[in-house]
Amino acid sequence: MPVTIREVSRRCGLSVSSVSKALNNYPDVREETREMVHRVAREIGYFPNALARGLKTNRTFNLGVLLDDEMGDNVTHAFFAVILNAFRREAESRGYDITLINRSIGGQPLSYLKHCRHRRLDGVCLMCVNFANPEAKELAQGDVPSVTIDHPFEETSGVNSDNREGMRLLVGHARAMGHSRIAYIHGTPSFVTDERVAAYRDAMEESGAPIREDWLAPSHYHSASHAYEAVTRLLAPDGTARPADRPTCLLMADDVSALGGMDALRSLGLAVPGDVSIAGFDGVEMIQRIRPRMTTIYQDARLIGESAATLLLERVENPSASQPRVACVPVSLIEGETVGKL
Repeated sequence: MPVTIREVSRRCGLSVSSVSKALNNYPDVREETREMVHRVAREIGYFPNALARGLKTNRTFNLGVLLDDEMGDNVTHAFFAVILNAFRREAESRGYDITLINRSIGGQPLSYLKHCRHRRLDGVCLMCVNFANPEAKELAQGDVPSVTIDHPFEETSGVNSDNREGMRLLVGHARAMGHSRIAYIHGTPSFVTDERVAAYRDAMEESGAPIREDWLAPSHYHSASHAYEAVTRLLAPDGTARPADRPTCLLMADDVSALGGMDALRSLGLAVPGDVSIAGFDGVEMIQRIRPRMTTIYQDARLIGESAATLLLERVENPSASQPRVACVPVSLIEGETVGKL
């Protein structure tokens, strides 16, 4: 026989209504009471009836995560996989399931917002999406509670890494190692790219290092092949690397791009960091096991995912009381071995 809420109530010494509030994470329940009720429920195997709970609260207890086909395989990338898993774990700990959504159902095209309405989602996280797409803005500012990652929308909660501080740390470290000829191979146009390019310019100017426009080179995020081509074009535009006129340090869009950049340097007969130094951005754990150990900026992907779930559920569970909030997740420098001293 299924365990009922009355059994949880009896074990906790609380009324059924108090237990129900704790299980549904009402804000007027003390944290220690909430934790006790959830612990007891787990111990005795109590699971709320999803249909009954939905009828009572007018919610489906299902959150969407938007994955855009235009963004390629970002969700399989180690950095975004950690964000997604952290978001899922936090949502599940609060009694919610997640659904991965796109812009079609059964091959029939739908706008992002219509898809979320069709699924009756309580809220949605815009994670891997082309934010320049008008449909993304329509969803973020529509009637379905939402949270964005790495892109701010007015009147919408969001989570961003401190991209400006990350670039400041990278440029500062390169300068401390004696580099002044520092190039930045950045990602595709986006809020993140704009933030990092602006921070690169500011940090270079503040440190007295020259800024060369031809050393601000476009590439793609999370693409070793595009980074390989970008570095090759930058260092050997005519097929031959010219030592007298090249940067001594390359800052890359992310760790995967840095691997592509290192491959390009090896193909040009250049050693890392003996001839040219290189740094990434993300701090992906797996890549940190490669030698030489990559110098990079660590982004706390787990905290980003957890924060996104927390902010979204604030909007879902307290729509009238909660205001949109933007969380800025701190970053830190990993001093690896790919930026050498001049």
